[in-house]
Amino acid sequence: MGNIYHNKTAQWLAYAVFFAAIGAVPLFQDDSFLLNQLATYGVYGMLALSISLCWGFGGILNLGQGIAFGLGAYGMAMTMQMQTQTESNPIPPFMLNNSLEHLPLLWVPFQSTAAGIFLAIAVPTFFCVVFGGIMFRARVSGVFFTIMTLAMLSAFYTIILDQQAYTGGANGLSPPSALQLGSIEIDPYSPIAYWIVFVFLCASTVLAKLLTQSSFGLVTQAIRDDSERVRFLGYSVAGYETMIYTISGLIAAIAGCCWVMLVQYVSPAQLDVGFSLSMVIWAAIGGRHSLIGAMIGAFVIQGAQSYLGDTFLSTWLLLLGGFFIIVVRFLPNGLASLLEAGLGLLSSRRSSAPHGNGAGEPVAIKEEAY
Repeated sequence: MGNIYHNKTAQWLAYAVFFAAIGAVPLFQDDSFLLNQLATYGVYGMLALSISLCWGFGGILNLGQGIAFGLGAYGMAMTMQMQTQTESNPIPPFMLNNSLEHLPLLWVPFQSTAAGIFLAIAVPTFFCVVFGGIMFRARVSGVFFTIMTLAMLSAFYTIILDQQAYTGGANGLSPPSALQLGSIEIDPYSPIAYWIVFVFLCASTVLAKLLTQSSFGLVTQAIRDDSERVRFLGYSVAGYETMIYTISGLIAAIAGCCWVMLVQYVSPAQLDVGFSLSMVIWAAIGGRHSLIGAMIGAFVIQGAQSYLGDTFLSTWLLLLGGFFIIVVRFLPNGLASLLEAGLGLLSSRRSSAPHGNGAGEPVAIKEEAY
């Protein structure tokens, strides 16, 4: 009997149980503040999922995931801001405070909710296509690609911070009203908002899981292990790397939209280097080779920060750093490797245990293929 951890049927069953559990939370919890907080953790889970897909399965360490997240968040914030503006007053207050007399052309498409949400997702995705295509076709990989993503993140952070008249600068954007979808207002503290995040988290996870188990995923993981050998076999390594990087960015952009829907605020802090590094830490602690492990890592770390951060204040960062060092040193594949080892040990004990066939003779145990 093989390790059930690697059994595809068992994996899908575990995912079904996991999402059934978190999807049922609003049925048993009526605390609106807690629902909003848990929905925010769902956004963090999407970000950890995107890092796991790009880094764990694609071998591409991206320290600039905040670009896709931040652009998506700003796009959604601009859409929600324009929903509160009228024909007689089309210019947001912060623009008037910066002496702008006309609505900038950049903001005009966001007067339409459908166009605004589309752009909030499409723009960061298109950026990933272009940036990833340029980098990977030039065979920029490894630590050099990581440095480039970090540089691009810093550039976007500086641009948004400096262009105060168009982005709100350090104050960010604070849409005064909740997201309006047709005649429905999405209260960020309602079960509806929670389920919206849940649906996107579930859909992103299923998409990522199907990709990793497809032929595309197998080639991508082969590129992660030995890109030159895959290139010699005739595959377009740059094409596969660009695709997995873009899909990862798409998930992060959707997470950015959900974030603003929940908190009604965005600032350059969402493009800060520290936040993007946190995404990598979540995935590393949970297990970057496990989609669900990375998500659980985000839940655990952010949950601990919410409840322990007020107690330990700045000391919390030292605790997190120490925990991260311990995991990297003794569990390089994250906390998910503990489950893998435990199930492997259980499977080996079952395989070595004698089984009778009714005549006192042992029977052969056939290992299930997966």
